[in-house]
Amino acid sequence: MTPETAQSILDDAFAPWVRALQPRITEIGPDRTVMEIPITEEINRIGGIVSGQALAALADTAMVFACFGHLDAVEPVGTVTLDTQFLRPATGDSVRAEAEVTRAGKAMVFARATLIAEPSGKPVALATATFAR
Repeated sequence: MTPETAQSILDDAFAPWVRALQPRITEIGPDRTVMEIPITEEINRIGGIVSGQALAALADTAMVFACFGHLDAVEPVGTVTLDTQFLRPATGDSVRAEAEVTRAGKAMVFARATLIAEPSGKPVALATATFAR
């Protein structure tokens, strides 16, 4: 699957509120997926930092696409668990999610993601998730 194909799937099939984050897939493959969102006024909260809800949505969406890349197929997966640890406030121009599958079984897929603020390059959140196939 190419980033362009994955982006088309995201643009055509994902919920409008996810698309409102303006996510862009820059890399997808069996080993990892990279997705980025711009930091805009719409996702900032008081104090000019990105809301936790936007970061959690980015992490979850990036890990779903990591599943697609790992499986090399658009296979429906449902989030069973999502655990997000917020490390520091996200500020800057954008937030990049680097997601990977840690284990894919017949019924469940396990993934993790690191969210990084740009241009600082500092991690702002870590997330893990379990998906039902």
